This record gives sequence, C-alpha cells and structure tokens, in this order.
Amino acid sequence: VESVNGKKVSSLDRALAKVCELCPVCLNARYHQEGVVYNFVKNVEQDICPFCNAYERFHGKKAHEKRGN
Repeated sequence: VESVNGKKVSSLDRALAKVCELCPVCLNARYHQEGVVYNFVKNVEQDICPFCNAYERFHGKKAHEKRGN
C-alpha cells in the first residue's frame, strides 16, 4: 500500500492511521493548534500512541499538525 507521501506502508499502518484521523482528541489538536488537548497530543503522540505513530508514517506529518497544504 502506498501512503499519501509516496512511501510504502503496511495495511496495518493504514488502518491505525485511520483511527488517528477519526480520533476526537487528535482532531481537536489538528483543528485548534493550541490548548491542553494540543499540548497533550504533541507530547504524547511519539512515545505512547500507536495510532499517532502510524498517522505520521502514513501522512508524513505529526498527528497534531494541521492538515492540508
């Protein structure tokens, strides 16, 4: 499976990234870009959350970064 950024990723990564895309906590962080939820996602994503890690591998962006161009 090819990711958005053109790299090869597994179907498991794709499924895990989809969970992050729909996660209300991550959605809030991506939309608002500030506050407690944003700081939580920014500090927790790399070390703890497998969904956020998969999101980064699939999209080439951190889970807290705004989507789009």
